[in-house]
Amino acid sequence: MQTFDFTTLTAVISDLRAGWLPSRLEKVYQRDIHTISIALRTIKERDWLEISWHPQAARICIGSPPPRTPDTFTFSQQLIHQLGGLALVAIEAIAPWERAVDLQFARRPGDEVLYHLYVEIMGKYSNVVLTDADNIIITTAYQVNEKKSSVRPILTGQPYEPPPKLTATIPSLQESQQRWQERVSLVPGAIKRQLLKNYRGLSPAVVQSMLEISGIDPEATTDSLLPEAWNRLFIYWQKWLQILADENFQPAWTAIGYTVLGWGATELVSDVQQLLNHYYIHKLNQQKFSQLRHQLSQKLQNILSKLQLKAQTFTRRLQQSERADEYRVKADLLMAYLQDWEPGMNEIVLPDFETGKPVKITLAADKNAVQNAQSLYKQHQKLKRARSAVEPLLEEVKDEIDYLEQVEAAIAQIDKYQTPEDLQSLEEIREELVQQQYLESPEYRSRSSNNATYNFHRYSSPNGFEVLIGRNNRQNDQLTFRLAGDYDLWFHAQEIPGSHVLLRLEPGAVPEEADLQFTANLTAYYSRARQSEQVPVIYTQPKHVYKPKGAKPGIAIYKQERIIWGQPQSVVEG
Repeated sequence: MQTFDFTTLTAVISDLRAGWLPSRLEKVYQRDIHTISIALRTIKERDWLEISWHPQAARICIGSPPPRTPDTFTFSQQLIHQLGGLALVAIEAIAPWERAVDLQFARRPGDEVLYHLYVEIMGKYSNVVLTDADNIIITTAYQVNEKKSSVRPILTGQPYEPPPKLTATIPSLQESQQRWQERVSLVPGAIKRQLLKNYRGLSPAVVQSMLEISGIDPEATTDSLLPEAWNRLFIYWQKWLQILADENFQPAWTAIGYTVLGWGATELVSDVQQLLNHYYIHKLNQQKFSQLRHQLSQKLQNILSKLQLKAQTFTRRLQQSERADEYRVKADLLMAYLQDWEPGMNEIVLPDFETGKPVKITLAADKNAVQNAQSLYKQHQKLKRARSAVEPLLEEVKDEIDYLEQVEAAIAQIDKYQTPEDLQSLEEIREELVQQQYLESPEYRSRSSNNATYNFHRYSSPNGFEVLIGRNNRQNDQLTFRLAGDYDLWFHAQEIPGSHVLLRLEPGAVPEEADLQFTANLTAYYSRARQSEQVPVIYTQPKHVYKPKGAKPGIAIYKQERIIWGQPQSVVEG
């Protein structure tokens, strides 16, 4: 993830000063443990200033409106209590060439400053600190006691101290090329490392783009650079400093991320705030997606392994109980041929009642024939009781396995992050597993079903009919039992975990064979049998699809179905 460096911070602050000073603070919402959103209003507009102290994605920029879920964090409540209704009147650097700024608040423009909100963007040491006019800390996003840092504790009630000053040289437009070159090449090494080591305000991204546009290999050593290369590099060094001095930025996308300098641009953009918000939200969502998908997959694998082991145990016990009648037959034979028993016998061979074939019966030598028969009858009863007890337990385990395999299939379909809806679908699966008590989550906050949005996969059939596909069990239930209409057709892979699929039809509309095949292909593709050549797919009217009483999410039974063979390999994702 690209670092929100000094150059980027300067571009953002320049843009904020131009568009958001002065502005009134209306609300504060904390999105998560690392991010707050502050609602600012000017005469012309209202938007949300996002401030994050995330270890890998600390930033400040205009962001997206927060969700409508309740905010339960105390830090945001403390901020709105102190700053609500005040005006943001200034944004100043805390120290030259540092990634730390001071947002100043007063009752109105021109009045004395009442509060300072210090935003420190320093990687894993990032923080947000609110102080009063005398710089006494009121609250902080992350308190740092003396055990964590003896150099710079950050505690409420204590005076605020700026971050320790950096020791590297401050870049200057007045510095000559000779002096600059001497400083960078004093100790031989890779040019990119020497630049970062000797000057403040640089980041790997800025150095990389500066070297690339100068035509210099980043791994080239300072003692291998020719004078022409030094000249080109110094030209762009000064261009960088001039851009910072003039605040003349060119935000753009690059092949590997973004830039505010315009160098290596693949696409120029007009709004630096939107650029940065889009980049960091996308990267953080990718990170959350990968972590959550791994967590859910591992948890399901562990649970399914235990359930399958339990199912195997129950199956073995049932197989043993199938011998119950064998014990009864042997007992009956023994009682019928009591006269053939002799004391001390370890076994006896008697003819079967129906076939006449010899049946070997093992005996206890210390028991008589009647006692041996009674033991066999007891064993018969024990195995019969075992069957009646184990059968419902096995059925329950199989139902649980079917449900979890359905969840597992849904996760398998969401195999990579492309849009925020992909992350939302995984979060809905996590929420479902928490509700079903397969996961524990102390920070879990349920989404209101009234505010839930359902981002189904959407396709259009050859004749223009809409095809909707559930991404998870929550969406499957919504699709099948709430959204489906009387004229629609419901599809599902036959006895294979997969998504519920709906072919939407208007009254009187009749789908052609091409529409049915297209929908069947999608149904097969969004099932566990995605890699197969052909998959049996059933379809029926939604009125013939039912949810068994007490069934888990995504489980449905159906009748009056027809079968069509789906071809998942023919599906091309858009």
